This record gives sequence, structure tokens and C-alpha cells, in this order.
Amino acid sequence: MNALLLLVPIALLLGLLALLLFLWTLRTRQYDDLDGAAARILFDDTHPKRGRR
Repeated sequence: MNALLLLVPIALLLGLLALLLFLWTLRTRQYDDLDGAAARILFDDTHPKRGRR
């Protein structure tokens, strides 16, 4: 029973911390463009140089 007096508040604190971190990620717009990063890897950003002068 003594273990529950320690573990329950720790579990509630960790749950609250996870909720706060999730709300922070929503506020900082981390989930706005989910498909952009997945598609960006398919395109080549570097262009070959067309002859040196």
C-alpha cells in the first residue's frame, strides 16, 4: 500500500507532463505539414552545374 502512495502521484505527474508536451507541440505547429516532409525526400534539391566558365 505504501508503494501506491508513491507510484500514483508519479504516474499522474508523468501523464500531466506528457499532456503539456503534446499541447506545446500543437502550439508550435509541429503537425501542420505532415505530407511535405515525406514528399520532400523524393525530390533532388541540387541542380547540376551547366559548364564552368
